[in-house]
Order: sequence, then structure tokens, then C-alpha cells
Amino acid sequence: MPQSRKADLLMVVVTLLAAIGWMFSKEAVQLMPPLLFMSLRFFIAGAILLVAGQGQIRRLAPDQLRRAIGVGLVFGFAMSAWITGLFLTDNVGEGAFLTSLGVVFVPIIARVVFREIQPLSTWVALPVAIAGLALLSLRNGFRPEAGQVFFVLAASVFALYFTLNTRAANTRVTRGSRGEEQRKERVPALALTAIALTTVGFVTLALSALREPWAPTFSGFQPMLWVWVLASATIGTAGRFFVQTYAQSLSANSHGVVILVLEPVWVAIFAAAWFGETMSAVQLGGCSLIFAALLFNRWGAVKKLLLRR
Repeated sequence: MPQSRKADLLMVVVTLLAAIGWMFSKEAVQLMPPLLFMSLRFFIAGAILLVAGQGQIRRLAPDQLRRAIGVGLVFGFAMSAWITGLFLTDNVGEGAFLTSLGVVFVPIIARVVFREIQPLSTWVALPVAIAGLALLSLRNGFRPEAGQVFFVLAASVFALYFTLNTRAANTRVTRGSRGEEQRKERVPALALTAIALTTVGFVTLALSALREPWAPTFSGFQPMLWVWVLASATIGTAGRFFVQTYAQSLSANSHGVVILVLEPVWVAIFAAAWFGETMSAVQLGGCSLIFAALLFNRWGAVKKLLLRR
């Protein structure tokens, strides 16, 4: 099997692992405070990857370490908004489509914050995504539910995280205040992921300590709670990111970003089977528009993928 095809198949596995992670997380937040759950999930996943990537981490320069922690801080606030939305929502599938808006927001953040030129497809995708978001809020007369607000907030912060993560994972040459060239070496993928996940654990732990009661969670033994925590940490987090990193290492031409748009589709299917969720025609229309926006936004990669097939 060609390396590029193997990479694409592994990226499909990544979307499945991510979708399963939504189910585990929803089960867990019904038994414990959501931010406390996230801190345990990411500390466990981070510890696994810290052990696996300790060689890379020891060789990091101070600037690389600072950038990796910065990525983790932004990721931590994004995950805090996401898990709060998941805790508040009654429709996991809808939440997945709202969170996927982060892919559409990425080029906008890159343009506004880093002045990167964006293709026309980005500006075509944006109004389509907004229309989908509007349809998902119609049932309340354009008064979004709290869970929806947190999912959209998470998507916005995820967009900043994706941008910073990409910049940290690639070598860049910038110019200083006097016009001199400054080279920023990339942070190796495994080290970057391990540090970022561990930082998320610290961020969510701090927010949980400020906002959530812990006593009920640890007052009695709840075996299923720890099943969901460990499953989320190993399968939905460490396993997902390890497979994704390995897939990206197989082929520089892998269209992984396009394949990742499958994640909200899998989540909607699993949520229907796992929790018995359903969507109205209007909600399905909103999700369809958001999915179309994801494809428009990555049309260049979609076109290349179709031509290659």
C-alpha cells in the first residue's frame, strides 16, 4: 500500500477515535465536574506521551519549550469551553458540527492575527457556515442555548490553537525589529503534543479548582466513572493524537485536513446509536450547511484528493 494511502486511512481512524472520545466524555461529565474530568483526562494522556517523547523533550531549546507551552495554554482554554458546552448540551451531534466551525475560522484568524493571505474559498465558506449556525439556533428564535454558545466559543479558540500549533510545528524565518532574519526551529510533533496536552491538564485543573466542587466525585467508588476517564485519556486523547502524528509523518501530501471533516459526521451517527439522539429537519439543514462550509473552505485540498483518486 502506498504511504499516502496508508496515511489517509489512518486519518479516517483518527476521526473515528475522536468521535468515540465525544461519547466517552459525555458519559464522564454526567458523573463528575466537567473541568475536573478534563484535567484528569489530559494529565493521563500527557503522561503517556511525555514518556514516549522524553528524548525529544530533553533536546528542546528554551524558545521551543515556551512556544509548546503557549500552544497548550490556548488549547486548554479551548477545551474548557468545549467540555462546558458538552456538559450543557442535549445534542452531542449538533455540538460536533458547531465545534467543527473551528476549521472555517482558522484562515480568518491567520489573516487577522498573522496577516496571512487567504484563498477565495475561505470567504465563500464563511457565509455558508454562518447560515448553518443560524439554522441551528432557529428553534429558540435566534436565541442560542448556552451549550451552543460555548461550542462556538470553543471553535473560535480552537482556530487560534490550530494556527499556533501549525506555526510551532514548522520552521519559520521571521524578521526582527531591525530587519534581521530570525529563524524559529520547529518543535518536534511528539514533544509538542505531549507538552500541550499536559499544559491543558494544568489549565483545566486550575479552572476546576476555582469553579467546581470536588468532594462528591471522590466521596465514593464509581467504577464506570474511571472507565470513562481512562477510555477518554487513552483512546480519545493519547491514541487519537499518536495515530494522527504517525499518519502525518507518512506522507507530506496526505490530505488529512479534508478527511478530518468526517469527525462531526461520525459523532452524529454515534450519538444517534449511543444516546438515541435525533435532529429536526432544520437542525439537519444547519449541520449540512456547516459540513458544506468545511468542504468549501478546503476546496483546494478536496480538488487535489479527487484528482488523485
